[in-house]
Parts: sequence; structure tokens; C-alpha cells
Amino acid sequence: MKNTNIIFFDEAYQKFLDKLNLLERYRIFCKHNLDHFMAVGRIATILAYEEGLDLSRDLIYSAALLHDIGRVKEIEDGTPHNEASYEIAKDFLDKTDFSLEEREIILSAILNHRKGQGSKFDEIFYRADKLSRNCFTCPARDKCNWPDSKKNLEINY
Repeated sequence: MKNTNIIFFDEAYQKFLDKLNLLERYRIFCKHNLDHFMAVGRIATILAYEEGLDLSRDLIYSAALLHDIGRVKEIEDGTPHNEASYEIAKDFLDKTDFSLEEREIILSAILNHRKGQGSKFDEIFYRADKLSRNCFTCPARDKCNWPDSKKNLEINY
């Protein structure tokens, strides 16, 4: 988990995380915070294992830490957060020793995490993002604009 820790403990990453927590402090729907990022990492790791993908936990958790960090830009200027996260992630990935191929896998998962299309890992990452949400206990579930088909209405992972 060397690269995951490089990203997480980076001062600039911590500033993004603090700003995101501040910007979403009154959000009644699912928050995009460290708890969410870690849940996505855990679930994506399980799904990748179940699907027989040979990807390191370091790669998966790094993608999880970065996939929603662009929410800051989405809130500030309307840039779709998957696109903003993709651009922001490039700078953090430059500080790691991931290979070019591994960086492309991470960036693709980030860019496609709202669509569920692309590589096998992109699809798994999309599913993990949805499964990380405890819609079955959410007090704002009736106000949520997600269709029931996207909501995680029972415990699966």
C-alpha cells in the first residue's frame, strides 16, 4: 500500500479532503469522504478478487482515494467530478511509482466510475462505488434522485 499512503499523506491531498469535507458538511445525501473512499476500496478489492482480476490492493485503494476528490471542483465551478478527479489524480499519480499501465488503469476507473462502462475493472469499480452506499439506512433515501435500480437497498458487502 506504498502508493496509497504516498497519496493519502500528501499535503495537497489532505487539503482537498479537508475542503471537500467542509463543502459537503450540510449535504443530506451520501457524502464523498474518506469513509466512502475506503469502503469503495474494500469492496472493489473483494469484487476484483471474486472476478479473478490480478490487481494490487495498492492500485485499487489509490483509485478509491482519488475517484471523487474532484467533487471540490464540481461544487465550486460545475465541472463533472469524474472529469475533475481524473485531472487532479494525474498530479498525485506522478508522485507514485505506479507504472504507466497501472496509472492508465486507475485513471480509466476514475473517469468511468459514473458510467459502469469500459474495462472489467471500470465495471467493478462502478459497482463498488454503488455498493459502498448504505441506501438501506439513509434518512434522505426518499429525496434521493437515484433510481431504485442504482440504490443499494440491502447488505451485499
